[in-house]
Amino acid sequence: MCRLFGMSAAPQRVRATFWLLNAPDSLVQQSHREPDGVGLGTFSADGSPLVEKQPIAAYQAMQFAREARERESATFIAHVRFASTGGLETRNTHPFEQRDRLFAHNGVLQGLDELDAELGEYRSLVQGDTDSERFFALITQRTDRRGGEVTAGIADAVHWIADRLPVYALNLILTTATDMWALRYPDTHDLFVLERPAGGQHLDHAGHAGIRSHSGQLADHPAVVVATERMDADPGWRPMASGELLHVDGALGVHSTIIMNSPPRHLLSLADLDPAAAASQAAV
Repeated sequence: MCRLFGMSAAPQRVRATFWLLNAPDSLVQQSHREPDGVGLGTFSADGSPLVEKQPIAAYQAMQFAREARERESATFIAHVRFASTGGLETRNTHPFEQRDRLFAHNGVLQGLDELDAELGEYRSLVQGDTDSERFFALITQRTDRRGGEVTAGIADAVHWIADRLPVYALNLILTTATDMWALRYPDTHDLFVLERPAGGQHLDHAGHAGIRSHSGQLADHPAVVVATERMDADPGWRPMASGELLHVDGALGVHSTIIMNSPPRHLLSLADLDPAAAASQAAV
């Protein structure tokens, strides 16, 4: 199963060393089970997106380890891929960039011909073969229609897909230089959120085997983290509800809305997926 990770400390720019490398079930550890690609997305001080990704496992990518230790940003997005749609190429590796937004997805949706038709001219935003990048393009289209309101754009896109296309899961994280969104839908896969206040649990977890931290900044500043699993023993992790869309704004305000109260009209099971897609979605 693909792994998602997002973090916001906005407006503070911080390093994400602990969360990307040193948690007991960090993305690097998870990538031993997710062999098809790794990507990290951050933003420079002027708001420009920086996407660094490779179609190989994170534990094989020394470049990824270096980037995860060195990059500084107010928001972060990372993804470890188990391919379901699209070959093992950089263009099919998450996160994807559109209109200075970054996006990663965990799940499967079908009916790509119908989705392509709905995208129209927005199909040109899709550089690879994945269902995920098409899903992102639909969000971009709907966000444009809603005057740049990302929350409304995500909700509109998810409603359209849930009503028309076969869906296994649409879990996502989307970031800008200042904001972060996360969606869990439906209840196929878990997605967890942790809100850490300033002056909370220090990230030097002495006494817990395998836990080390080099993120002193995150002991002094609040942050919100979203991940596929609870990445440490902090009791503050909570599971997102099915249909819950979380928005963390540029002042670290957390807004939660249930945008879907019912499952997709054409909900897929593992048995409905082809062998590659089913393998990519199986829990590990």
